[in-house]
Amino acid sequence: MREFLVSTNDAGQRLDRFLAKAVPALPGTLAQKSIRTKRIKVNGKRTEQSYRLVEGDTIQLYINDEFFEADGADEPFRGIADPNLRICYEDEHLLIVDKPPGTLCHSGNTPGEITLVDQVKAYLYQSGAWDPAQEQSFVPALCNRLDRNTGGLVLAAKTAAALQELNEKIRDREVDKYYLLAVHGEPNPPEGRIEGHLIKDHANNRVALVHAEVADSKDAVTEYRTLETKGALSLVECKLITGRTHQIRAQMAAIGCPLLGDHKYGGHGDQPYQALWAYRVCFRFASDAGVLGYLHGQEFVSREIPSWRNVF
Repeated sequence: MREFLVSTNDAGQRLDRFLAKAVPALPGTLAQKSIRTKRIKVNGKRTEQSYRLVEGDTIQLYINDEFFEADGADEPFRGIADPNLRICYEDEHLLIVDKPPGTLCHSGNTPGEITLVDQVKAYLYQSGAWDPAQEQSFVPALCNRLDRNTGGLVLAAKTAAALQELNEKIRDREVDKYYLLAVHGEPNPPEGRIEGHLIKDHANNRVALVHAEVADSKDAVTEYRTLETKGALSLVECKLITGRTHQIRAQMAAIGCPLLGDHKYGGHGDQPYQALWAYRVCFRFASDAGVLGYLHGQEFVSREIPSWRNVF
């Protein structure tokens, strides 16, 4: 028999969702059956899989030891001696970091590659802000993501309450994300809104912009304004209304202004990465934000200035 004591970071979750995180080797169907047959109890009593956990609850699991995995000693973050994070802001709930271009947010197709979320976990573990040995279901997580070759601000939740609130606010478009980019040519008009639908080409890892909705397409909306034009290049600020894969890159190319260095979408230049930087984030909460209410009205700006910015 194993027991879990529900902590602050575990509270508020459904029992079945907690089990999926805390005992990932236990199949969902078996977990449901174990709840029905009282092999999984809460506070010594039979309960429903939809039960919302309360801090201090004790979960008893009368299931085979084979479903309990090792302690995670081989997790990638444990092997990082120096996380080397570029921290823009930090408090007890939130960490905002500047991701350098070339770094993946989450693990991809390269085994053993250190990702941004690995660095965040290593930093929080080493600083004492997060101890995986004391957690059953929560791990620090990124709330937004950037392409490998895009740099700039990424939000990371340090607590379960912050993770829930941030995800909800981003989904409800109460967190404004702004990007700086250098493009070929001069947008016409100099300020506007690009609307359409994006279709993913999985084979070539790119997207195409279409104006009519078709099967498997996703709506994409970007607002932009030209800040400066110098020679054959323009400096542009974009605000994401939706957040789709390669959205800014594909939409700017579609209006004839591909990004400097973005060879995938028609840009050129000898720099290794596209000239795209997530440089500003603004919190504009229209409803209660729980533990993150103090962030309403605040904005944060990247402390890292990409080299292509010096062209203007």
